[in-house]
This record gives sequence, structure tokens and C-alpha cells, in this order.
Amino acid sequence: MGHKTKKDVIHSFQVNFFAMGLLNKFPWDSLDEELTTSDIIMDILQKTCLHPICLKNPPSLKYRRRFLTELIKRHEMIAAEPLDELYDALGELMCAQEEDVCYKSYFLPTGDAVSLAENVALIAQGTTGLVTWEAALYLAEWALGNTHIFKSKTVLELGSGIGLTGIVVCRSSSLTKYIFSDCHQTVLQRLKDNITNSLTNSDSNSASVNVEELHWENVSEEQLQRIQANTIIAADVVYDPDIIACLVKLLSRLLNCKVQENHPDVYIASTVRNPQTYDCFKEELERAGLRHVIMKDSVAQVFPYNRASTIEMIKIHV
Repeated sequence: MGHKTKKDVIHSFQVNFFAMGLLNKFPWDSLDEELTTSDIIMDILQKTCLHPICLKNPPSLKYRRRFLTELIKRHEMIAAEPLDELYDALGELMCAQEEDVCYKSYFLPTGDAVSLAENVALIAQGTTGLVTWEAALYLAEWALGNTHIFKSKTVLELGSGIGLTGIVVCRSSSLTKYIFSDCHQTVLQRLKDNITNSLTNSDSNSASVNVEELHWENVSEEQLQRIQANTIIAADVVYDPDIIACLVKLLSRLLNCKVQENHPDVYIASTVRNPQTYDCFKEELERAGLRHVIMKDSVAQVFPYNRASTIEMIKIHV
């Protein structure tokens, strides 16, 4: 297996499987190099399709079928004896009905997993908020490496989507309060379900958690005063030129809303899909009298996703 140990390979299969990673990104070649492959294949099966997380919060049915079909193909290439367990597992999936909702699970450095319900259809019910995007994973990884920033803080997240970043922050930081927010009813419901699923029994955290319906263009002064956040974070909120003006206006209001005599800190992570839209956002910040600095510190990759796209994180201040 070259420099990769058996444990490394099995772990790589596990984290990619639960995050529903692209099948061609799995370390299949490592299986071809090892002679005792049946044992390894059995271990991979136990750590993926037969794992308790999969039984409780499974990836999509289509995905599990494709994964098992590939695993069987690899096993048949190098082993004389078929593994009944593989065919039994696939047979069970062939009879099952696909659900509208599937789960992606992300393993934290502690070994715990955060499982999030996502819509099987990528853009569902008129919103992109029902799936996890790269910048949310990046922001969550940054938060894992910067837990001191959240210590004893009230944190507001804009555009929480299905909740990955916030759940990771709540699970890893000793903050006082975390406020998830979004504006779409279906997203808010999914968000609440994910919070219940991933935070309720998490004894590592005693912070209070709120979910707010927040429409950027008409947030009342009363709502802002009630929120009273010292730290504001957001991921992948700069993708639509039509909402940039009201986002910047809201950021301006939040930044000028002093909490204990201090202006809040604002951190925004963006996947730069359209440079013009992103530049427009920065220009709008400037026009509003808000300054920004690009965060240059390197962020350790914890979750499996494509980092080839440009992800930029900025800190905004008055």
C-alpha cells in the first residue's frame, strides 16, 4: 500500500463515503496493491455501509448503490472467493425506496461526526440553502483552528443554510450564544432538524442556541438589539449580485451596533465563482465606509471536498 497504512486507507474510504465524496477520489488503487484485500474490503464495508452512522443517517440510496457496486467490482478483480456480505448489502439497497432527504456526515478531529440532512435534489424548492457548499466547510475548518475567537462570544451566522458551520463552531468552541439565521422557511425547518440531530446531546457545549428568521432587507432595529452579537460569520453569501446591496447595508448596521462598547468582528468566507460579483461586493463595502482585510493564515483541511476552487476569507471592520 505504498506509504499508506491499511488504517489510513480505511479511514480515507470512511470520511469520503460519509461526505458523499466523488467516487473517483477514493483511494481504490491502494486496494489493488494489497494481497489481503478481502479483509480490507470487509473492514471498509463495516466502516461505511454497515456503520451505525450509516444505519441512522445514511447517504443517498443511489450513492450507496454506486459505492457498493464499485467495491464489489474491485473485490472481484483481486479475490477468488466472493464476499456474501457485499452482495447482501447491495441486495438490500436494490429493494429500498429512495428518500427525498439524505445525510452527509463530517468527522471532527475528535472523531465525532456531524450528520446533516440534505435534499437529494441539489437546488430544491427554490433555494440553494438545502445543501452544504465549499465555503461553509472552509469556514468550519477555520473555526476549528481559531476557537479562541469565539470564546465567551455571542455569534450570529448569516445564511446558515443547513447548519454545518454553526454546528461545528458550537461543538468545538466555548461560546456563550450562537444564533443561526436564514430567511427561507424550508431551510429554517431543515436547519432546526439538523441542530436537534447534532447539538441536543452534545455535552461538550453549554452555549444557548437560537434560530432566527432574518430577512436582510428588512431587519428591524428591535431584532438587531435583541441579537447583540459580538462576532458575525457567513459563508457563501456573495453569489448573487441582486442581494449584495442589502447584505452590505445589513453588515453596516451590524458593525455600527456596538456591543459592550465594541464594534463586532465580521468574517466572511466566499467561493469566488464569479470574480465580477465578488469585486462588486468589495466595492459596495468600500462605498459603505467598511474596510476589509484578506485573512492569509493557512487553514488545515479537515473535511473531504475540492479545495481547487478559490475560497477567500475576509474580515470586515469599520
